[in-house]
Amino acid sequence: MSAPGPPHIPVLLTPILQACAPITGTWVDGTFGAGGYSMGLLAAGADTVIGIDRDPSVFPMAAEWSGVYGDQLRLVEGVFGELDTLAGDPVDGVVLDLGVSSMQLDQAERGFSFMRDGPLDMRMGTDGPTAADLVADLPEGKLADVLYQYGEERASRRIAKKLVAERAHGRIVTTGQLARIVEGLLPRPKPGQSHPATRTFQALRIAVNDEFGQLVAGLEAAERALKPGGWLAVVTFHSMEDRVVKRFLQQRGGKVGGGSRHAPVTEQPDPRFTELSRGIAADHTEVDANPRARSARLRIARRTDAPAGPVDRTTLGLPALTLKDEL
Repeated sequence: MSAPGPPHIPVLLTPILQACAPITGTWVDGTFGAGGYSMGLLAAGADTVIGIDRDPSVFPMAAEWSGVYGDQLRLVEGVFGELDTLAGDPVDGVVLDLGVSSMQLDQAERGFSFMRDGPLDMRMGTDGPTAADLVADLPEGKLADVLYQYGEERASRRIAKKLVAERAHGRIVTTGQLARIVEGLLPRPKPGQSHPATRTFQALRIAVNDEFGQLVAGLEAAERALKPGGWLAVVTFHSMEDRVVKRFLQQRGGKVGGGSRHAPVTEQPDPRFTELSRGIAADHTEVDANPRARSARLRIARRTDAPAGPVDRTTLGLPALTLKDEL
């Protein structure tokens, strides 16, 4: 029986396989989803792939084809912020494809997309508050902060004020309701511009899933998990994610500034990573075949033999917003 093709197209897979060739040993696909990266890694020569996903629904869907690979593919439910523990032994490579998967966007019942009416959920897993809970419960000022800091929505305060007014008449419980409210507040998009609710949906999804917290935890876990010479490949889909990955690799590569007369040079630890690519974008051929690739950026780095150590998160450009007290 031949290996199946991926049900959804993995973004920037070819540049990953080319940059990290030859693909050998054990790899972690920290965002398994539909399995496209795992299939690609195995086809390219990986001995074993450990597919990790916080969404339990992906594994029954993978059962239709994953048996082809036998012991070469091991599927694990969990968050990629714990990938070193979930993988067990040191690994030769880690791939992270951040954000929501096209498979999740296609499922109206998951509540990720304003293009398909469904419950306002947005959880990648099954625990914690939903997007509807955040819209219903957050104070107006905090809701505006979520929209601005996680979605870079300039009309955040106007949208938050309207949502608070609307929820006084009943909970906002569907994606269609939320999209219509935001759409009614903002100018009609010009041809080629995104839907007016795009940034609002992004912001709520990031907040619901603690995506920035998981991103940093995943980068730290990859540093602990990778063997010397191991590969880290991260695909991001918006500038805030890419900034965090970029600054993490700068810090872990020992590129944190050379000091000045006001701040003398401090001794830097040995680099933990050597960055081999800087923001690779999809070419026109890939974008034409897979429009999701248009906003994607790929960064690849290689692990050194320096021991893993603490990360200074204050240098990573993370949003200052915290929601622990409200959720």
